[in-house]
Amino acid sequence: MTTAATRHSDRRISPVFLGILAVTAVTGWATWTGFAARPGIAVFLFVTAAWIVSLCLHEYAHARTALHSGDISVGAKGYLTLNPMKYTHALLSIVLPVVFVIMGGIGLPGGAVFIERGRIRGRWRHSLISAAGPLTNVLFAVVCTAPFWLDALDGVPADFRFALAFLALLQVTAAILNFLPVPGLDGYGVIEPWLSYGVRRQVEPFAPFGLLFVFALLWVPEVNGVFFDMVDALLGTLGIHEFETYCGYDLFRFWRDPNGICSVSP
Repeated sequence: MTTAATRHSDRRISPVFLGILAVTAVTGWATWTGFAARPGIAVFLFVTAAWIVSLCLHEYAHARTALHSGDISVGAKGYLTLNPMKYTHALLSIVLPVVFVIMGGIGLPGGAVFIERGRIRGRWRHSLISAAGPLTNVLFAVVCTAPFWLDALDGVPADFRFALAFLALLQVTAAILNFLPVPGLDGYGVIEPWLSYGVRRQVEPFAPFGLLFVFALLWVPEVNGVFFDMVDALLGTLGIHEFETYCGYDLFRFWRDPNGICSVSP
């Protein structure tokens, strides 16, 4: 099996990732209990840490799928340890996605792991490797929204509910945007193996700019409005009210002056 070709140390979970998990757990507890003097700080740390956890899982899914598809080099590169410091582009993988969240409440993972595609045979395998990342965001979104569509929110503090709703919004936006067939995003990676060689050569120079292009496009008010209307409608079918995601984002931006709106039930 391909996993036999990787050392046990190559698959050991990194202390860095465990530390991020610990921050998520502690700040989640602080958000739930209202332990922090300013709840927005706890929400900010909880959502940011949980978002980084999802980024790590996103890239791990790419690497793990590549491993089972024939690229055994991912182990030696440290991709199976869930350590975000091992990614090829730490700026694109961690820093920019967090900045995107802070600036616009947009969940958009960046490119990170380098897959040696020459080791992999079969177009379906190449497509599956690209799809594995955003499918992880879909799964994360299902977990975040489960308390809402299962109607299991009795006793859940408002701040924690708002934070969970905002985190769900990030996962949904990440899944939708990453599945766009734009060069540099996973959606293009899904269809790329099925394109002709000539088309791939023509598109290749634009791949480094795809992520920034999508983010810039979302700053256009008309595009942003249509996109988030669609996201809000989808979350609404899962039991999350637009008010809850708004309040989650409002708490997340704790440095802004509170307006008191979120203290009132919708």
